[in-house]
Amino acid sequence: MSTRRNFLQTAAGAAAAATSLEAQAPRDWSGRNPTRYPDPDIVTLDPRFKKYALGNTPIQRLHTGTLWAEGPAWNGSGKYLMWSDIPNNRQMRWIEDDGHVSVLRTPAGHSNGNTFDYEGRQISCEHGNRRVVRYEYNGSVTVLADKWNGKPLNAPNDAVVTPDGALWFTDPGYGSLMNYEGNKGALEIKEAVYRVDLKTNKMELVTDEIFKPNGLCFSPNYQKLYVADTGATHYEKAPREIKVWDVDGARLRNGRSFVSMVIQGLGGGLADGIRCDADGNVWASAGWVGPGYDGVHVIAPDGVRIGKIQLPEICSNVCFGGTRRNRLFMTGSQSLYAVYVETQGAHIA
Repeated sequence: MSTRRNFLQTAAGAAAAATSLEAQAPRDWSGRNPTRYPDPDIVTLDPRFKKYALGNTPIQRLHTGTLWAEGPAWNGSGKYLMWSDIPNNRQMRWIEDDGHVSVLRTPAGHSNGNTFDYEGRQISCEHGNRRVVRYEYNGSVTVLADKWNGKPLNAPNDAVVTPDGALWFTDPGYGSLMNYEGNKGALEIKEAVYRVDLKTNKMELVTDEIFKPNGLCFSPNYQKLYVADTGATHYEKAPREIKVWDVDGARLRNGRSFVSMVIQGLGGGLADGIRCDADGNVWASAGWVGPGYDGVHVIAPDGVRIGKIQLPEICSNVCFGGTRRNRLFMTGSQSLYAVYVETQGAHIA
């Protein structure tokens, strides 16, 4: 009965969301013509989402002009957001104080996912060089991972750090399958999720029970690992879903489906970047369907989709940032968006 009820709630919410988009006039993303509160593109699908949706805040477009924006990461000490513009081989920076946008780094190894470690150093997944690197304070670059069993990685995609001094990252290989991402070539190893103990430099394959692991995040207590599977881009049998595992130290067990990215009446898109909030909800970038679907899907810990933030572009990735970590930053195809929410990111990175 609960499964049927959840399905009906999700379907009704999706239909209402699509109707609201069709009914309203085209949105002016420049900010010159303010959006009426509450923002119609912040959509409640389940009553549990109401506590997170602020009634007096709009979704804002902070920048546009990239070719494929990815990998947003918040630097708390510098009070800036950085993200990747993969095809243009550069990393961008948005400064909180005045909203100034500039190029942070170029060339950037056609980087995709980024994060900051507990010492404030930036870590990036470089598609072009098939590696994960850390930028040191003195300007040097430390290679954290570039091979597995003597063979080059496919093209690391997203990364997170944990308090025990480890780096977890996904290696689906998209950067090696596209000419403009710098290093087109065949994949030599199975797509997988890896863990690197940064104290000993020991690298382990933690799971390859997934078609193409993309975005990843931990639950607030680090007892669960969520990974988006985008294997449907290349494998006919791949499900469109986010998977979850129980974390047992440096091991994963009990892998299972957390949520399907297929919505009745709208079709099935893909989740890309994902992040957890302090209550354990997963905020998943979503796209490749169209209006009423593309944006951010918010999934409760029990796997029920409870809310959406609708964007006019495919959403590639998300992160929490701002002084109180209560601002959700979203990279779209060509743009950077942000919205305040009534929760905080579960982790600093």
